[in-house]
Amino acid sequence: MKIYTKTGDDGTTSLVGGTRVQKDDPRIECYGTIDELNSYIGLIRDSIDNVEIQDQLLKIQNNLFVIGGVFANEKDIFLNVSDEEIHLLEQHIDEISAELLPLKTFILPGGHIVSSYCQIARTVCRRAERRICSLDSNERGKRLSTVYMNRLSDYLFVLARKVLKDFNKSEITWNPSL
Repeated sequence: MKIYTKTGDDGTTSLVGGTRVQKDDPRIECYGTIDELNSYIGLIRDSIDNVEIQDQLLKIQNNLFVIGGVFANEKDIFLNVSDEEIHLLEQHIDEISAELLPLKTFILPGGHIVSSYCQIARTVCRRAERRICSLDSNERGKRLSTVYMNRLSDYLFVLARKVLKDFNKSEITWNPSL
């Protein structure tokens, strides 16, 4: 099977189910942004040695594939993340946060390349969340997907901080007088 089909040469693509839509359709923007996020998380996973975090990120990548599929699928039967997956993210956030000093000011992205990857992923996650929210309020899977993405951005933020700690790097704090 060839990777190119030429069916998208006219600026359209197919949803799962066969309906053709424009490539800038809000659903395509939504799951395309989720795909972009998934790629950044793969980059983070490949850039760290912590097996536990690698496993968490792999699970997240699989969940993102499921969420993307919710919006790519025009059928009424679909998978979605569960409340349990959201709870698991919250547990990871709590565990990582317990290792970190409390925040006293805003921090700027940077300090270590992997931490910066986490911050980029966090901002892409926020964009994906906005894309989900921009869809029709009756769009299938929107509530769980929105909550999951909101928690995931928090996870990526604390992971960025953990990476700095693990590499003995200092957080760069916001200085409004600069």
